[in-house]
Amino acid sequence: MNKLIAGNWKMNGSLAANEALLAALAQGLGQPGCDVAVCVPAPYLAQVQALCAATPSLAALTWGAQDVSAHASGAYTGEISAAMLKDFGCRYAIVGHSERRQYHGETDAQVADKAKAALAAGITPIVCVGETLAEREAGHTEEVVKRQLAAVIHTNGHCISEIVVAYEPVWAIGTGKTATPEQAQAVHAVLRAQIKAATEHFSRVKILYGGSMNAANAASLLVQPDIDGGLIGGAALKAADFLTIIAAARG
Repeated sequence: MNKLIAGNWKMNGSLAANEALLAALAQGLGQPGCDVAVCVPAPYLAQVQALCAATPSLAALTWGAQDVSAHASGAYTGEISAAMLKDFGCRYAIVGHSERRQYHGETDAQVADKAKAALAAGITPIVCVGETLAEREAGHTEEVVKRQLAAVIHTNGHCISEIVVAYEPVWAIGTGKTATPEQAQAVHAVLRAQIKAATEHFSRVKILYGGSMNAANAASLLVQPDIDGGLIGGAALKAADFLTIIAAARG
């Protein structure tokens, strides 16, 4: 199974900056030897789609959204449906990112519904789970991540084999702190066992690490047996760093 390196640009970018970043990626991407995606702010999906279509050296790059509505259509001002994302060629949609859970109050059930909406449109949800520093220090890491993933499994049933899971310890996102490879592997193993119990097709499910993976630590994380790639934040905005992480995923 190929590893997956997915960049999450978060609320960053501009027409000029995006073009420059993709141009720099185009120079070094080639045949990456792993799956590569960028999840970009919704206003720039059309630009990324067009640039990738017009740039042969970006043929290996797929793209996705950073969120998706649980609703198919209707009076939900400001929301973006999975069908709309599909119109722009989205392969992925991040759901349940800790920033959405923290700042927008998203619940486990809402995250599960968003994953369901993405799957129904043929988009792969990247389902984020992770604990806060307080939860880790209280010894609740396993309980928290299993609860968050269980909601998605419950809502999506046999389709669970079509998702991607991203373990992102909240205390390690954008803080410069990173779980040690051993800490990350331990949680990934827990999630792997949970997925294995839920579907006979468990081997299809990639589990990414999403807590400040960068050019310096990617190799040591990606060699862990249950880490199938990375959900990359800040380093995804720097072409050289992103390409270094992709090279580490190639092995």
